Amino acid sequence: MLVRPPHPRDSELIISLMADSHGEVQVRGSNVGFASFLPLGQPLERVIPWVPATVQQLCGIQARLYVADYDGQVQGVIQISPVNTSRSTWQVDRIAIAPTQTSVSAASVGTHLIRSCLESCWEARTWVLQVDSLSRDAVALYRQNGFQPLAHLTTWELGAELLQRLAEHTPDLPNLLPVSNADAMLLYQLDTAAMPPQVRQVYDLGVQDFRSHLFTRMVRHAGLLLSQLQEVSGYVYEPQRKAAIAYFSLVLQRSREAKPAHHTCQVTVHPAYTWLYPEIMSQLARVASAHGSLGAIVLGSADYQPEREAFLEQIGATPIARGLLMARSVWHKVRESRPVLDATHLTRMLTGLQPSQRPVPGRIDHHPPTPNL
Repeated sequence: MLVRPPHPRDSELIISLMADSHGEVQVRGSNVGFASFLPLGQPLERVIPWVPATVQQLCGIQARLYVADYDGQVQGVIQISPVNTSRSTWQVDRIAIAPTQTSVSAASVGTHLIRSCLESCWEARTWVLQVDSLSRDAVALYRQNGFQPLAHLTTWELGAELLQRLAEHTPDLPNLLPVSNADAMLLYQLDTAAMPPQVRQVYDLGVQDFRSHLFTRMVRHAGLLLSQLQEVSGYVYEPQRKAAIAYFSLVLQRSREAKPAHHTCQVTVHPAYTWLYPEIMSQLARVASAHGSLGAIVLGSADYQPEREAFLEQIGATPIARGLLMARSVWHKVRESRPVLDATHLTRMLTGLQPSQRPVPGRIDHHPPTPNL
């Protein structure tokens, strides 16, 4: 089985596999989410895999796509992307296996795809992914390839009626400020305080992960427009501590005639300021109502955030999915090759230490000479 980059002729099959797959991963939905990344909508998914790698890096698109080829047929596809700027941590965005009648099993195809990514990304020291906890085959596949559970994640849905009730409350957020590159250090400190040490070590984020270049923001804005999305973000500043104590990023979706809008949200609250959850949720509800359609807001939580889960249960939010955040470390063995010139230098050195002529035997005294007094 050959794991290779996709060809243009694989476009339709890859798009159909991605549409049917349920392995989409948004590992940044719990706490991490400040670093700029491009949301892939349907128009962009048809274009990005065929853009040259140099152009993707210039535009801030760092996702990689690989397919498993067996006898000239695509058996599976995997999408990976770096989590941080240093590219020390990578994530498996999604993986999809095609139904096949060949002798190759789905587990074998998935293992080949994962192993190929682990071996080809030399800069990656840690890998993370999210999988549905009810998908036993997927969990078994990732465990077989060395991934271990890191946290339990829950996806919550705040319906339109709940948002209307939350919007009636006026949020008390006097120091709500927009997000800019100048606030990167504040957001980095907030993200560091909100994550447990083990999760923080896995993501390995730095201050640069909370900054974005002008060209990258322009490309991201174009991607949002093509996907008919709008992003609203902000953070709460504490002047006494001179620190950010809460952050939210709400991606608004335009409502369509066939189905209501589903807005996605990322919220980070300092563990010492969990009383801000009602105020943040009221602010999100007001932003969604000002957008023109309340729809529903989808929000994630982790098991290391008990205050958030307790608050969401208290207000009547509906858990719609439960998953596992899994991670594994990778150690790339560097093959040590002995330089060819080492043996030559050693031989030359030993040759120079050899005597120029045969040694002349001398007299050996059995008794030491008596010193003259």
